[in-house]
Amino acid sequence: MIQFYTKNNCPLCDEAKALLNMLNTDNIPVEEIDIYQSDSLLEEYQLIIPVIAYKGNKVYGNEMNIENVSRLLHDS
Repeated sequence: MIQFYTKNNCPLCDEAKALLNMLNTDNIPVEEIDIYQSDSLLEEYQLIIPVIAYKGNKVYGNEMNIENVSRLLHDS
């Protein structure tokens, strides 16, 4: 399962979600996690969302592009 860390009213998150949906050709289930649901998630991810995590690897907001997300999903 892919974890997608996000928050409301986040244009970068919206772009990352569209990218993830486009590249998730194997239809791997995606769990959307709102970082505001817990203080620990907020503390960990507040400055780096969106974050896509899969099989122990992560792509962070400033690294979010087609190449990195594709590598995360297909090389993990």
